[in-house]
Amino acid sequence: MTVFVEVAERGSLTAAAEALDMSRAMATRYLAALEDWLGARVLHRTTRRLSLTPAGEVALDRCRRMLAVGDELKSALTDAEGVPHGQLRLTCSTSLGLSHLAGAVSDFVRRYPGAAVDVVLADRAVNLVEERIDVAIRISRSLEPGLIARRITVCRSVLCAAPAYLTARGLPHRPADLATHNCLTHHYVGKSLWSLHRDGQTDAVAVEGSISANDATLIAQAVRAGAGIGLLPTYLVAPMLRAGELVRVLPDYAPDEMGVFGVYLSRRQMPLIVRAFLDFLVERFGEEPEWDRALGLA
Repeated sequence: MTVFVEVAERGSLTAAAEALDMSRAMATRYLAALEDWLGARVLHRTTRRLSLTPAGEVALDRCRRMLAVGDELKSALTDAEGVPHGQLRLTCSTSLGLSHLAGAVSDFVRRYPGAAVDVVLADRAVNLVEERIDVAIRISRSLEPGLIARRITVCRSVLCAAPAYLTARGLPHRPADLATHNCLTHHYVGKSLWSLHRDGQTDAVAVEGSISANDATLIAQAVRAGAGIGLLPTYLVAPMLRAGELVRVLPDYAPDEMGVFGVYLSRRQMPLIVRAFLDFLVERFGEEPEWDRALGLA
């Protein structure tokens, strides 16, 4: 069933086999065994693509539910021992994953040797059910209604640019000056409008530039290379600011704050490893994270 669900979600037998760390031939045998057991074909196979048969569409939902029941049973048995262990599957943005989550995950499995963590880096909102995600680390001003989440820490941003860019183009002195600058933007955060706050007043500034991306790390590297001004999270650019590679722009103005949240499926049936991991992140980062304290923002 695991192989079938993985193939259906990835649309590729090869990709499913790689994700499950098995050979393509072994994955094919497991799939054939499932079809023999069900007495029906679950996939149409052609040289170009795989697609679900009508029987496969019915089987997919039930297989997902059966796998979820199995996971809950394993969690219930392991939770009784009082020590987090088992596999945790989580997702977060590429920028947060590479800059901070990699270290956090390494320390987590060091603290709990029986734990294993499978990380999916994705700059999109992942469907927790379809991709069997236990925890999604999301950065947002407000989460969608109905989501179950725990706040982990704050996410502040700053305007910044490379010294060489500011030497060539001049330093903005007020938000309106940004209209004459090359502003590098994120697809999902401030794509065309930056809101800046000072003394209870808000300036909403329309911005545009030559580079836009769905990943903050790419924008930060382009800003560091002197391409323009960026609105970037402090968790990513704090080391560059401390090293003098970047300079804050309009430091008296504060962009919108967001929160870092751990989103999960159920409070009632939360596995011990999920609760332990969220506790670990809250303890590690705190409400005022180290990178903000280092910049004097906390």
